Amino acid sequence: MSDCQDDSKCPRPYRLGQRQVSADEKRARIVSAARDLLSSIREVSGFTMDSVARQAGVARMTVYHQFGSKRGLLEAVFDELGRTGLVDRLRAAFELPIARDALAAFIGAFGSFWTANRLVIRRIRGLAVLDPDFEDGVRAREERRRKGLYVVLGRLTKELGIPEVRDLDEAVQIVHTLTSFETFDALAGLNRSPDDITPLIQKMVNGILKL
Repeated sequence: MSDCQDDSKCPRPYRLGQRQVSADEKRARIVSAARDLLSSIREVSGFTMDSVARQAGVARMTVYHQFGSKRGLLEAVFDELGRTGLVDRLRAAFELPIARDALAAFIGAFGSFWTANRLVIRRIRGLAVLDPDFEDGVRAREERRRKGLYVVLGRLTKELGIPEVRDLDEAVQIVHTLTSFETFDALAGLNRSPDDITPLIQKMVNGILKL
């Protein structure tokens, strides 16, 4: 006789569902705690798996069980930031039929994203200087932005012949630098938001590409 005829030995589907909901809620709470901590700590050294666990009200091992490592947690924070303020805008940018419009929308998407998450991203960049896990995570995200630019500028090359194919790598590197958080953040300074800098960045990019 199968043990599953005994409810005490075979959890019902709704029990498994409740466990999954509980795990998902706990994971979301940890990600939120990590984001809040990045926004509030005075020194980047204050961000640890222990401090995140305390902020979230869970055991340290729970954080490791959910994310595996500090980089895994960082990736989850990045994913959450992107879901709430970047992914949809980038998707819409890539779907625009005219490459020049797609480039402008791409730049605008990052200007808004850098503004919405300015302090958190600044802290993450600081952590990347000190922690190889964070550095690897940031580099991976930067590489994705670079690949996106290859797509957009490659379309410009096909539509307008600008930049020329032989100059595409250099053009991507320049635009990648101009659309970085560091460029937006530095130009915004204390009195403006990165999003306020978007028209200036677009003007600089258009000038360099001769659009």
